[in-house]
Parts: sequence; C-alpha cells; structure tokens
Amino acid sequence: MTVSTRSAANAADRSAAYAVRHRVFVEEQGVAPAVERDDGDAKAVHVIAVVDGEVVGAGRLVDVRDGSGRVGRMAVLPGARGRGVGTAVLRGLETAAAERALRTVTLHAQLSARSFYERLGYAAYGAEFTEAGIRHVAMRRALSGSA
Repeated sequence: MTVSTRSAANAADRSAAYAVRHRVFVEEQGVAPAVERDDGDAKAVHVIAVVDGEVVGAGRLVDVRDGSGRVGRMAVLPGARGRGVGTAVLRGLETAAAERALRTVTLHAQLSARSFYERLGYAAYGAEFTEAGIRHVAMRRALSGSA
C-alpha cells in the first residue's frame, strides 16, 4: 500500500478531510459535530493522506505563533489504520510546521494514541485532561534543527 500526503489545496480536499474526521470523531467516537468542527478550520493547514485515490487520513496545524504550532484533528479511517497513514499525516504536518519556521509542535493526544505519538518522538507534559468527553494528554516535539 502506497500512502501519499499533501496539503489540502482546494475546497474538495478540505471537504474530504472533514469527511474523514466526521467518520472517526462523530460517528465512531461520539464527539458532537459542533465540537469537531470549529473556527480553527478556516485558518488551519490541512494535510490529507491518499491511498488508491481515496482520502483515508487527515490532520491539521493550527495556533501557529511564538515558534510553535498545534497539530489536531488527526484521523484515519478504520480500514487504513496500522498501515502508516497516521505517521504520514503527522510527518506532513511537521513538514508544514517546519516550512513556517516553527521550532516546536504540540498536540492533545487521546490516551489510546499516546504510545503512537511517543514512538514518533513526542513527550507528554502536564496532567491528563478531558476534551470532547475523551481523556487526553498534552504532548510536544521539537522539530529537527531546533535548539
């Protein structure tokens, strides 16, 4: 399976990203639609993952300031999980952050995904918390070349 990623270049790409997120967060995890979509979407850099012409993964980079950006809304369709799609999306978002000269990427990881992010170089900080009814932990990673 070959996974390709790209920044969402148009409304169709963003719509496909939102559809993946809706399937995962709203339908699968029970997050309210009003919580899943927010004002951050309009300003975010969205990255999508494509396999055989189908968008199967998505994520976004928001809150770009002070040398840091926050990854969020990482979602992979059930049939594509465990095949490197999430890693590809995350690396695409890190590339977008590096292109904006950011030094650090932060995220709020669902506890069930904590080990995924740890394997990719993220470290937890602070206490666990609940977001959208799901337990999370804040994590961060310095980008290559960062002090």
